[in-house]
Amino acid sequence: MDKNNIIGFVLIAVVLIGFSWWTKPSAEQQAAAFKQDSIAQAVKQQQKAAVEKRAKTEQQLPKDTSSLFYTSLQGKAANVVLKNSKVELTLNTKGATVEKAVIKGFKDKNGNPDVTLFDSKDQSLNYTFVAKEANISTQDLYFQPSSVTDSTVVFTAQTADRKGIILAYTLGKDYMLHLKMSVQGMAGLFSPDNTTLNVDWQDKCRQQEKGFTFENRYASLTYHETEGGTDYLNESSEKIDEEVKEKIDWVAFKNQFFSAVMISRTDFSQNALMTSIPLEKGSGYLKQYRAKMKTLFDPSGKRPSEFDFYYGPNDFRLLQRVEKESHFGKDLEMQRLVYLGWPLFRIINRWFTLYVFDWLTGLNINMGIVLILITLLLKAITYPLVKKSYMSSAKMRVLKPKLDAATAQYNKPEDQMQKQQAMMAEYSKYGVSPLSGCLPMLIQMPIWIAMFNFVPNAIQLRGESFLWISDLSTYDPIIEWNKNIWLIGDHLSLTCILFCAANVLYSMMTMRQQRDQMVGQQAEQMKMMQWMMYLMPVMFFFMFNDYSSGLNFYYFVSLFFSAAIMWALRKTTDDRKLLGILEARYQENKNNPKKLGGLAARLQAMQEQQMELQKKRQDLERKRKN
Repeated sequence: MDKNNIIGFVLIAVVLIGFSWWTKPSAEQQAAAFKQDSIAQAVKQQQKAAVEKRAKTEQQLPKDTSSLFYTSLQGKAANVVLKNSKVELTLNTKGATVEKAVIKGFKDKNGNPDVTLFDSKDQSLNYTFVAKEANISTQDLYFQPSSVTDSTVVFTAQTADRKGIILAYTLGKDYMLHLKMSVQGMAGLFSPDNTTLNVDWQDKCRQQEKGFTFENRYASLTYHETEGGTDYLNESSEKIDEEVKEKIDWVAFKNQFFSAVMISRTDFSQNALMTSIPLEKGSGYLKQYRAKMKTLFDPSGKRPSEFDFYYGPNDFRLLQRVEKESHFGKDLEMQRLVYLGWPLFRIINRWFTLYVFDWLTGLNINMGIVLILITLLLKAITYPLVKKSYMSSAKMRVLKPKLDAATAQYNKPEDQMQKQQAMMAEYSKYGVSPLSGCLPMLIQMPIWIAMFNFVPNAIQLRGESFLWISDLSTYDPIIEWNKNIWLIGDHLSLTCILFCAANVLYSMMTMRQQRDQMVGQQAEQMKMMQWMMYLMPVMFFFMFNDYSSGLNFYYFVSLFFSAAIMWALRKTTDDRKLLGILEARYQENKNNPKKLGGLAARLQAMQEQQMELQKKRQDLERKRKN
């Protein structure tokens, strides 16, 4: 080993020793690390002790309760399947409740022929009897099945002295499952005043559609009050143990197109606690639901506690029909699971849109064609109003030169009130009401909003294709990516782009029409407002990119036909002829100007009052200066 090698090894040793000394933690850091290790070790020991304690408790449970349900606390879980052409329900002998519900005839988002509404890892249902000695929970018991067919099964859990709990299920021809629950020989186990059965129902609502955000918007825990009317927990915020003060008939764990509903014959008593927790995108679930309720229970066993369960689609007409299969004879209003909007919009959808939709779907034509035909029908109905609105605007357009001349002297900002009065007087001479062009257009807005509520809830659109759209009930991406971008999401929807483009075109046409009738400063203000009108379609893009392609397609077609109608009216309107008609009317009203009536008259009166007030203020200001 030569001198250079020795020097090299020494330098390496110095560097290693120096680096170790420099990176060595301080005394405080060493103490903190030791403390963290101690805490971690303590937590680990606590978790281990909890696991051991739970296992020990489970082993001792049959011995501690051997005097009651000893034989039913031990056993092996097995499945019993009830099925018909619409649903297949799997019930587990442990707990004797439905642990899996499959709805037939509806493809899921992965292309499977049936939709699994929930399975054992998603849902649990527990009935608790409050006895003198200890509470009895059905989820802890192993039941013995009997009288098993495709539509019936009777589950029995017995005590050592042959007392028992009996759950008898009957599956109807559609989506309704009936349950009779009773006790046998157990009256002495309960206090005389105990007539309550506790119900604890939990479910993780599965994502069934491609669009998480859009489906999550229509998934909600919904319930029906006994006195009438439905309500629901806010679908976008977390609600834990929200108290419902009214008695309720049923509670539904609902997603966009399917629901699981529990109905009680004797109502669920007041102060039920409801929970709805939104879950993260990508989890495969929409929300975590829970309902903690109480209902009547007869300890003598003479009167069973009865329930109906609905596992099926949110189809308005189907829910109306299936409700009649309920054994309780109540007006359950289950069709309210299909949300049709606020009262005014609900009336439009309930008594017009639904009937038209039923008629068109009965023709067995493509759902895209159905949306086009509904649009054409609505345009035909509203055409007289649209034409009236357009003609009113056309009259103001041809009168614009005369209005400019009549108001030319009022160009100062403080003269705007006089200018408005001069315009109203000019309109009165020619028999034109400026408001007649606005009100008919406002009548169309409820139709737009009604369709906004109807289309996303129409299960008939689910899985239906049209042109490039593979599913009218969800978005139609022309491009997708894995990362979620703020405001846009993870895709671009083609129908949303078409809708926004049609909105821009229609906005340009309406702004041009309005600009042609503006006078003086109004035209200048219109130039400033037009940028807002152009920004609106951009805002709509961010709002509707996640919405169903069926809704975007309807709005696109509606705007397209609106633009076409406006273009046709503009082409077929002879401005010279229209001005001649107005001049003839002016000659008739020259000596006796026709008063404006209704809202226009009130507007003119308000302007006159404001003008008087303004004149008084000017007089006071003049006196103050003098």
